[in-house]
Amino acid sequence: MKVVAVSQRVDFLSDRNEFRDALDQRLIDFMANCGALAVPVPNTLVDANKLNVWLLNVKPSAILLSGGNNIGDCPERDQTERMLLTHARLTTLPVLGICRGMQMMGVFAGAALKSVAGHVGARHALSGLIEGEVGSFHNQALIDVPAEYIVLARSGDGVIEAIRHEHLPWEGWMWHPEREREYLERDIDRLKKLLA
Repeated sequence: MKVVAVSQRVDFLSDRNEFRDALDQRLIDFMANCGALAVPVPNTLVDANKLNVWLLNVKPSAILLSGGNNIGDCPERDQTERMLLTHARLTTLPVLGICRGMQMMGVFAGAALKSVAGHVGARHALSGLIEGEVGSFHNQALIDVPAEYIVLARSGDGVIEAIRHEHLPWEGWMWHPEREREYLERDIDRLKKLLA
């Protein structure tokens, strides 16, 4: 199994006055079905040296930026993911960005985000190099294609739904493959190829 470092969302539990890193258990299961061992990345290692030491010890084969939280809402998560992308770029590790993760990849490349309607709790068709139907859970999207990326899929209203880097083994999907009732072979195959 390939070890994949997975970024985590930040949840605040007001009744405990506690910030927690969190992952959907279904994402871990989806990754296991793709031959990947998910290792959650703590958001408390934003000091560059601490995260670099963590990466040297864990030695991930790839990085997955998970969904949840809007960019800007959790500075420690934003910084963690920027550092993970910097590490992946320097070491040419594969990266998959899911939903917010794809947005972070775009922002990291200099793109901006816009608000979109009709993409939360909805299903829609994809067109482009990736086709099919996906479940959608986002209220923001990339305004334009980031530098050095190509668009793999768009929704019917023109929103960018998937991107791939032109030179690095990096891909982003705005849908959540872990939230499907049954994981789609299309998504499993794409992640397996990315990890290979």
